[in-house]
Amino acid sequence: MCYSLPQQYLVRSAIKDLPPSVSIDRSITCPLNPSEVITYFFPLLHLSLYQDSKDQKTYFLKIHAPWDVLTTYADVLKIKVPFKLSDIPHSQDVPLEWLSHPFRLPEHIMRPQPDYFTYPFDKAKTDFFLITDKDTFFPPSTRNRIVYYILARCPYYKEGRREREKTGIKRLLSNGTYTAAFPLHDCRYWKRARNAECESERYNLYKHWASFLCFYKEQPLNLIRKYYGEKIGIYFAWLGFYTEMLFFAAVMGLICFTYGVLSYDDNLTMCKEICDPDIGGNIVMCPLCDRKCPFWKLNSTCLSSWQSHLFDNEGTVFFAIFMGIWVTLFLEFWKRRQARLEYEWDLVDFEEEQQQLQIRPEFEIRCTNRRLNKITKEMEPYLPVTSKCARFCLSAATVIFWISLIVACIIGVIAYRLAVYAAFASIIKDPLRNIQLVGRFITPQLATSVTASCINFVIIMILNFFYERVAIWITDMEIPKTHLEYENRLTMKMFLFQFVNYYSSCFYVAFFKGKFVGYPGKYSYMFGDRSSLRNEECDPGGCLIELTTQLVIVMSGKQLWGNIQEINDCTIIWMLSLVDAWKFTTQFRRPVASKARNIGAWLEILNTVAIVSVVTNAFIMAFTSDMIPRLVFLYTNGQNSSMSGYVNNSLSIYNISQIPERNMPEEKDNWFINSTDTCRYRDYRNPPGHTKQYSHTMQFWHILAAKMAFIIIMEHVVFMVKFFVAWMIPDVPSDVKARFKRERYLIQEYLHNYEVERVKLQLSASFITEPQSEMSSMTDKHEVLSECL
Repeated sequence: MCYSLPQQYLVRSAIKDLPPSVSIDRSITCPLNPSEVITYFFPLLHLSLYQDSKDQKTYFLKIHAPWDVLTTYADVLKIKVPFKLSDIPHSQDVPLEWLSHPFRLPEHIMRPQPDYFTYPFDKAKTDFFLITDKDTFFPPSTRNRIVYYILARCPYYKEGRREREKTGIKRLLSNGTYTAAFPLHDCRYWKRARNAECESERYNLYKHWASFLCFYKEQPLNLIRKYYGEKIGIYFAWLGFYTEMLFFAAVMGLICFTYGVLSYDDNLTMCKEICDPDIGGNIVMCPLCDRKCPFWKLNSTCLSSWQSHLFDNEGTVFFAIFMGIWVTLFLEFWKRRQARLEYEWDLVDFEEEQQQLQIRPEFEIRCTNRRLNKITKEMEPYLPVTSKCARFCLSAATVIFWISLIVACIIGVIAYRLAVYAAFASIIKDPLRNIQLVGRFITPQLATSVTASCINFVIIMILNFFYERVAIWITDMEIPKTHLEYENRLTMKMFLFQFVNYYSSCFYVAFFKGKFVGYPGKYSYMFGDRSSLRNEECDPGGCLIELTTQLVIVMSGKQLWGNIQEINDCTIIWMLSLVDAWKFTTQFRRPVASKARNIGAWLEILNTVAIVSVVTNAFIMAFTSDMIPRLVFLYTNGQNSSMSGYVNNSLSIYNISQIPERNMPEEKDNWFINSTDTCRYRDYRNPPGHTKQYSHTMQFWHILAAKMAFIIIMEHVVFMVKFFVAWMIPDVPSDVKARFKRERYLIQEYLHNYEVERVKLQLSASFITEPQSEMSSMTDKHEVLSECL
């Protein structure tokens, strides 16, 4: 802990010791002395004062809790401690274990301490527990948590007054009394501690975990838990498990992408017809925007159509189904992994303790009303229903406002896309500009998509900066009761904000772009017919390639921006999860240890995302991809199972003479003059001269029916597989259940034997001290002993 204050600052304060049995009020009026400040504010803790600072005004106070304080609060917090060495084998030999040997870490790193049977600490039964060394009996994370619990709840106020807001170290940090409070690392990370008897856990973590050369090694989760606490330990356990599972998804994605590359030359698909000068080169397309966009030939989109085929092929449907099942396997296997960690880390019953004992100090301070807890029969603070409803309404209104701001920004980006598309079209096609070579590879659609994605990314980063602060503010305003409740509410808000922020533009490209275009002579406009912003059309190859471009720019830009923020000594740390291990071990202060039995609200979020992903994947395959129209053509109009003629079939015809003046290009290219009387556009409508010209053809309704059928079939198949897999895989492994039951049984047995031995000793002592003639008393004692036995 460090703080900076003038030496002659006068302070008047009073303190109250935390345990009721030691409640003492004191008041002082004296020049501020750093050691006196900490002594009077937190009298239960021991300290050492240091003044090794450059400005000679900053003092460092090293705090530690003595044994009596540790045992007192271990009893209060019901911290589980060992009472007997476990006799349950940890795991059996794995077949072909030698294959995993290169990824293994030394046993003393993976298991820094033996397995014990544990039980909540009871100060009255200290001889029941395995206390061989008082200095190491409580691990560093536990001592860390106890000291912070005291610092966060110790009140201070003026004599004769009870100012409830003047409580805890957070208040002292916010008002400038102290500038920082944090646990200390045990040693330098690049070398061991000077004292050979001291543990060098930070050094071991850096050498075997946070070093880049160890990226392929397993994580020393038990050492992470011992040093940083269970909460950070379970975070890295989840991160490592998520990365492992992503490997299988990445392999499957690579296979599907490779199939798209190899299948291009094997089949006469749409992109080959588009690129054919005798087919695509002879098809004249209608202008894609008003006035500025010219008539164009279909083969000018050859490159983008080929790129679309890489991501829009038969393998894409398989990959969408695979990911729906993969996310279910990921969640089910994680539940099993989490159950194993809960057992090994003594977190099975922690949530109940947390709800009852880990009440946030801010809740205790700001809630002045008290009521009787029906369970504990003690008076506790509570938030009235009226105040809770008012705070909830204000929070909901704030969330809606910021989400509406996101939507407004997305609409602005869409308006930008519509406004600049014509400019890109005129620039790229202008023969007087020296960009014809670039124009062959960069279409107006691609240029608009890339620039709009970049602008959208900048907006995302700006809004994220405010969202983090807004989410914290409204969560603080709600005054959650427990730390778990606070974290879950904050997580839900941050996820909602970031999900809408990151993926709103992707949802526009996937589900709205190219769906409400109209047709020549009756185009749809963003703000009505009087507007000049005509709705966008997709490339002849579909909008899936643009959706891919949007995702790549947003996700890659986010990763790059995060890496740039990690610049230290002119070096960019570009590692992924190894960016977190390295920072925790080498750059960050040691965080306050805390417990967590699971990933909290993230599990429910992932379950929801898993369900939503199946629906969105089905709709993307049906409406964004061109897979369904191609399959309908193949099985209804194709000859000899061939896709020949698909491009011509998917484009409708419009009479150029019927195009309104506002939709006609200002200038016409030389090749176009007197070359054709009709142009083509993406849709399934009757040609000019038909009795129902420009109305949808029967093929359009067949394709729409096929799309809806595909959505229903895919959703039902994937959901059935998901629920079957979830039913087949139990959340808790059978061996963990058995070990947990045996541990419960042994705990009861050892506790019973311990109590019996205590009664024997008490009776023996009383028997020796009492007269032999008092036979009645002896009889009573033997009866008591018989009942105990």
